[in-house]
Amino acid sequence: MRRPLGIPLAILGVIVVIGVVVTFDYITLLFDPVTDNAIDFEVLAVDNESHLPITANPQLIPKILHQTWKNETVPEVWRAAQESCLKSHPDFEYKLWTDESARQFIVDEYPWFLDTYDSYPFNIMRADVIRYFVLAHFGGIYIDLDEGCQSRLDPLLTYPAWVRKADPTGVSNSVMGSTPRHPFFLRVMLELKNYNFNWHVPYITVMYATGPLFLSVIWKQYKRWAVSDAEQVWILMPAEPGAAYFNDLHGSSWHEDDAKWIMYLGIHWLFFTVLGFLLAAVVGLISYLVVRRMYPRMPLKYKYLEYGE
Repeated sequence: MRRPLGIPLAILGVIVVIGVVVTFDYITLLFDPVTDNAIDFEVLAVDNESHLPITANPQLIPKILHQTWKNETVPEVWRAAQESCLKSHPDFEYKLWTDESARQFIVDEYPWFLDTYDSYPFNIMRADVIRYFVLAHFGGIYIDLDEGCQSRLDPLLTYPAWVRKADPTGVSNSVMGSTPRHPFFLRVMLELKNYNFNWHVPYITVMYATGPLFLSVIWKQYKRWAVSDAEQVWILMPAEPGAAYFNDLHGSSWHEDDAKWIMYLGIHWLFFTVLGFLLAAVVGLISYLVVRRMYPRMPLKYKYLEYGE
């Protein structure tokens, strides 16, 4: 009997199409080498004596360093990293955004976002969000507290906007730079409401709603625009030995036990992707057999009646 069998197959097809559309950016991100607009390390060369960039490219990003913490008392474990950035950049304005000052900034400058800001179930999500807003508003360079500065960052000021490549793919929000009102970070700000969903698994909720995975997806979408050179987002690639700008202490203070399982899935993503397709095929086969059992083939005489013959 074709009609009852076709209905569930059509529904299954629609579900598959919707699933592909929704997850397209996440899937293609797995195969993106993230080498588009990679920053040339020769352009980032710094004079050993003056510590200024050798390149003649003009400065675009203002000399502002942004960092976040829940209050003004930075934990001892990260003070050395913080001091390394402050001591090597005495001519930069420094802004430490606390929970209180960050929320007040949203109240004063972006009240339309306050309800979303307050709705986040984890404080790290607000820490993620504020870095996007202050870069879009003031410009400058954002640096996680567990990132120490190994050299002057002046060469990075010659790019209108940049983010760092993440491992194994996508981009990170641990260090970023931008001119004020750059269209990429303006889009990031506007998309936050659309991705505000609680998955009830802390790691997934943070990563997908405000964290690096969210930023990577918006970056993938942004790349599809026909943007000018001034609107491009450049990628800071992993540095060669001795050429690193940052010393990553791998803080990840917000990770919970669920992060270990998610990271395990990430390492073995190919195996679990194949397993997922196999499970989907098994479910589809079982659904087909169930439908065939519920709607067995009609006797020949009824088939003639159905088609009016």
